[in-house]
Amino acid sequence: MAALNRIVWIHTAGLKNLLEHGVVPVTWTGWIRSKYTKSHIPNEVFQPHPSDHAKYGGDPQQPHKMHLITRIKTTISRPHWEKNIVHELGLDKAHQPVVHKNIPSVNAKLKRIKHLIRIQPLKLPHGIPTEEDMSDTYLTSTGELVIRQRLQPLEQKCIES
Repeated sequence: MAALNRIVWIHTAGLKNLLEHGVVPVTWTGWIRSKYTKSHIPNEVFQPHPSDHAKYGGDPQQPHKMHLITRIKTTISRPHWEKNIVHELGLDKAHQPVVHKNIPSVNAKLKRIKHLIRIQPLKLPHGIPTEEDMSDTYLTSTGELVIRQRLQPLEQKCIES
């Protein structure tokens, strides 16, 4: 009974306040934020800075053509949209590098899951491999696509006497 009287008193106090001042006290709930809400990060954070290019290497005038992307964190207890992006990019297995083009549609997806992945430029020190060289290529941990050079047999010349 006491609880019922308290509820009635609280509601009548609010009505009394409304009638007297025209204002009802409202509890501010701005501090309540769900774990899965999308953050509102300003776009200036994502703009390139000259210090970034000096730190990570690369030339802003000549950007690299391919990304080497590796998932380094788990997707357990992450929101569904991050899990969907990870699956779309083929990053289902952790620590397995995947190569993607450096295009705006892929970069937009990478920006949404940047806290789960590591992005490196794909370096081609020996140039773009041909179809014959594809079986002899491998990726290093630094993001270089190395072509193993196969030795060609020497032609044996007959010595005429």
